[in-house]
Amino acid sequence: MSIMVSMPILPAPVAPAPHQPQSCADLFWSFTWLALQGFGGVLAVVQRELVEKKQWLTREQFVEEWAVAQIMPGPNVVNLSLMIGGRYFGLRGALSALAGMLAAPLVVVLLLVLLYAQFAQVPAVQGALRGMGAVAAGLIAATGLKLMGALNKHPLGLWACAALGLTCFVLVALLRLPLAWVLPALGVLACTLTWLRLKP
Repeated sequence: MSIMVSMPILPAPVAPAPHQPQSCADLFWSFTWLALQGFGGVLAVVQRELVEKKQWLTREQFVEEWAVAQIMPGPNVVNLSLMIGGRYFGLRGALSALAGMLAAPLVVVLLLVLLYAQFAQVPAVQGALRGMGAVAAGLIAATGLKLMGALNKHPLGLWACAALGLTCFVLVALLRLPLAWVLPALGVLACTLTWLRLKP
């Protein structure tokens, strides 16, 4: 009689990223350029620059680090810049990435505020801003669909992760429940299910 032994299903190991920043100056200028592109659709820009162009992160690493950045207090992309800078160069790297993320955009935003105060009531300006909002939403949706493939390596699998994401959308966007309640509840549920899946 043969005895079947149940083994836990472990996720495939995540391969390291092929490249990394060369210096703190490289971090600073890279995040400065990234930030200057990121008006409204920063998720799409971050994913394209860090994963596809510079290859500092694999797609799976990006999904994991972006998830951590989202649950930490503060702007997601600022949290991500601190994490990436700290990963490669410690505190110096984190501060360099943060400075790149904030310095030039701060100047640009202050100039835009002055211009907006002068032209906010112009119908063409109002229409342009509404149009940019629609474009930003499309960029974020497209990037989310592009990153879904990385969930195939998650212990829960693509469909369970998609179900959790859909549940979050329904609770927050349709039922108007506070994100401060939904995120911890679904986060604990997802962590528990993952732990049970990986449990020997």
